[in-house]
Amino acid sequence: MNFLAHIYLSGDDPGITVGNFMADSIRGRKYLNYPEPIKNGILLHRAIDTYTDKHHVFRQSTKRLHANYSHYSGVIVDIYYDHFLAANWSRYSEIPLEEFAGSFYRLLQEYEDWLTSQAKRMMPYMIADDWLSSYAHLEGIEKVFQGLNRRTAYKSGMNHATEDLRAHYDLFEQEFFEFFEDLQAYSQEFRKNL
Repeated sequence: MNFLAHIYLSGDDPGITVGNFMADSIRGRKYLNYPEPIKNGILLHRAIDTYTDKHHVFRQSTKRLHANYSHYSGVIVDIYYDHFLAANWSRYSEIPLEEFAGSFYRLLQEYEDWLTSQAKRMMPYMIADDWLSSYAHLEGIEKVFQGLNRRTAYKSGMNHATEDLRAHYDLFEQEFFEFFEDLQAYSQEFRKNL
């Protein structure tokens, strides 16, 4: 899953949310250097990623893309699924997406001292371009794919991933709904046991 799903699946604990958001830039046991709630967020992020990668529906989605994108297929589906979460936001939250995103951006600023250098560098761009809300629109994720394609030195071909999404939109969306129901239940249970 990408940023929006990780943040949403964190529940109401600010520390867990921040840890879940920045977990990709924390390697190995370095998570032990953080306060308990942030540590728990990092562990939740890792658990979500492991669960996602093994889930049969997620794998079904990635298989559809594998011929064109090889090992980048998982990254692409993560972003597709964030799009479907954003596009169907009212199905999952009573708080409007823009309000949810704004609250998260303020939270990042409050926790800035705890953020990794990578998260600190990303934060101003994320806020200025309102990444989380932009996922609701195909133009928003198209920008994400163009940026990722540049970062892979144009080897990934991810700048074409929106075309594949348009071609199989309903199918990917149905897979998202099925998968996300399972992931929500898994994440809730994992948080309970932290």
